[in-house]
Amino acid sequence: MTYCVGLMLNRGLVFMSDTRTNSGIDNISTFRKMFVWEQKGERNITLMTAGNLATTQSVVSLLDERSKEPAQRNPGILEAKSMFQVATLVGNTLKEVIATHAETGQRADAAFNATMILGGQVAGGAPRLFMIYPEGNFIEASFDTPYFQIGETKYGRPILVRAYDPEMSYEDAIKLLLLSFDSTIKANLSVSLPLDVHVYEADSLEPGQQFRIQPDDPYFERISSGWGIALREAFGQLPDFTFPEGAE
Repeated sequence: MTYCVGLMLNRGLVFMSDTRTNSGIDNISTFRKMFVWEQKGERNITLMTAGNLATTQSVVSLLDERSKEPAQRNPGILEAKSMFQVATLVGNTLKEVIATHAETGQRADAAFNATMILGGQVAGGAPRLFMIYPEGNFIEASFDTPYFQIGETKYGRPILVRAYDPEMSYEDAIKLLLLSFDSTIKANLSVSLPLDVHVYEADSLEPGQQFRIQPDDPYFERISSGWGIALREAFGQLPDFTFPEGAE
């Protein structure tokens, strides 16, 4: 399983993904699920993937190869004129890969499915964030839906719903995402550190900050233990429940 989140802030975009893949409890590996294409002053594009590993790796490989071969660009991910065009390209490539491998043709077999989060900015346009489905279609984030999750989403969603603020700093956004990932990791062993992070500042068209949070990261350990303590303290401060009179 996987957990990835793309967050849209007023000041830019924040991406975080785990790196665990598994095919059973005795077959666990670490694979990167976040991929970045950058052209200084021209574009900054991030793609995160969840689903069948062979499918997602094939999509990324095709996007890379077709960006290098002039005859295959049409346009490629480094030539597309807008983020909408990039999303269309990624969606079509995902659909193509699934159709190639699935016995059912254009309708993907669940074994080959994949879902992706795409975000970034191309010169001349605003930063944009998309969720791309196995069928190749996609939806775009907005102020009503300012973030996307893929993979094992349910455990980490409550903290995002309650604490997200479009005005928050990058540092607070990363702290919020770490809490979301901590809740997911504690509830599901198929999601785990290391975590990959990418922060892109709106309108900079510069390489963003990219780093990896390792399993022994002291800040993550402080966040994890501190959040557990804070929840227990908050629970203790809530009004006590009393049974209604006459209850049997």
